[in-house]
Amino acid sequence: MYALKNKVQLIGNLGNAPEVKTFESGKKVANFRIATSEVYRNAKGEKVKDTQWHNLVMWGKLAEIAEKYLTVGKEVAVEGKLVNRQYTDKDGNKKYFTEIQVNELLMLGGNPAEA
Repeated sequence: MYALKNKVQLIGNLGNAPEVKTFESGKKVANFRIATSEVYRNAKGEKVKDTQWHNLVMWGKLAEIAEKYLTVGKEVAVEGKLVNRQYTDKDGNKKYFTEIQVNELLMLGGNPAEA
């Protein structure tokens, strides 16, 4: 049960191509966003589509796979953990950032751009 304390599973579509950086050691990191959508009816009976955007980060071999195969619109399933970071911007303001550190990736379906 310990492994379930910080676990996130999402299925969504890439909103941007992965931005991949390679460090001097050769290790890679990929950053990108996916959108998940939910459709429901509001109190008036109208259909409402709610889209949430999620920041993802992948390291090592997963970053290499992301760089090679993931494109805008691609549907993926990911599993990982939530990570909160903070930094100080150039104006001295503290910024807080939440992202999903992905440890499993599954590419689903085709690319909507190819259809």
